Amino acid sequence: MSFTSERVKSLPPYIFSRFQQKKKELEGKGVDVIDLGIGAPDLPAPDFIVETLYSEAKKPENHRYSSYNGCIEFRKAVASFYKKFYDVDLDPDTEVLALIGSKEGIAHLITAVTNPGDTVLLPDPGYPVYQSAVHLAEAVPAYLPLDPHHGYAPAFEKVPPETLENSRLMLLNYPGNPTAATAKPDTFLKAVTKAEEHSIAVAHDSAYNLVTFDEYQAPSMLQVPGAKEVAIEFGSLSKSFNMTGWRIGYAVGNKEMIKALSIVKSNTDTSQFLPIQKAAARALNSDFSDVRRHNSIYKDRMEKMIQALKEIGIEADKPKATFFIWAPVPEGYTSLEFVDKVLDEAGVIVTPGTAFGPSGEGYFRISLSVPTERLEEAVERIKQLNTGGDR
Repeated sequence: MSFTSERVKSLPPYIFSRFQQKKKELEGKGVDVIDLGIGAPDLPAPDFIVETLYSEAKKPENHRYSSYNGCIEFRKAVASFYKKFYDVDLDPDTEVLALIGSKEGIAHLITAVTNPGDTVLLPDPGYPVYQSAVHLAEAVPAYLPLDPHHGYAPAFEKVPPETLENSRLMLLNYPGNPTAATAKPDTFLKAVTKAEEHSIAVAHDSAYNLVTFDEYQAPSMLQVPGAKEVAIEFGSLSKSFNMTGWRIGYAVGNKEMIKALSIVKSNTDTSQFLPIQKAAARALNSDFSDVRRHNSIYKDRMEKMIQALKEIGIEADKPKATFFIWAPVPEGYTSLEFVDKVLDEAGVIVTPGTAFGPSGEGYFRISLSVPTERLEEAVERIKQLNTGGDR
């Protein structure tokens, strides 16, 4: 007798678990392993957000259920943020929805807008949870190749015409995980045009929209004319304000998709704890000076790691956003062979590109979300690697 559904049994294995098991084995042998595999910010949430949470948590009225679509303070703060940063107008009542983190929102959206057997276009390479969510919704995943020669923009010409015709939903992600790719407005315009041509809904994962360097500002898909007719955009405070464990995010855009998503959520959860929503509203209404300060730390880490890679013959592009570096493996190695070498010889975990789809072969991803002193130690170890000669 089994108490596990077939959809759960048939989930593809989560490749990150392989490295966590190997990490445990090495640590059992006394090896000091530095984990640059998982993208979870190590920097603390700003004090003013924590203080707001504490203050709001002391109010008995905030211990009640939230409204299903989130409290009005948070939804208005999201709308205000979009107006200030992107000059996009949003109706807080019909075009903004509070989420328990953008990850659950994306998973629930797939259930909300697809039927079993519908095709969902997934970026390749892309965040592996997309494929898992499609699988659990009993939809059919199809790869949307990203072109490394054109900034990892969607290569729609490589998708078979019949796949486009059968597609119900398209997922995009800029700034991107794992590639750190950024999108120009033209990238979004082409996606919206393609979606209109084939009646495809678009979900844009914008979780890293505020983790940017220098003067770069990541655009919103909703800035593109016609985007609200076909698209919904997901945002999160996890990466920008280091609130990963708080689980607070939002969905904005197309009213029909927002409504469908809210129906699924109202039958699944009861939104997020009110003090967390109100602390998140305070964050979005802030001057973002803490975000800029944290970004400068990520930039410093990124430049040190880019230089270390260069010293062992790996030329990686400097990202304009995210805290990831997407780098080619040295000649003669597969992605998995190289990351195994880095772990075995340097005690450093990095992620093989194949964890993110077939187009990830030949690449690996480094996360910069560890304390600076640990990253500096990882840098020194990587500099000592011998990536040439006999293997």
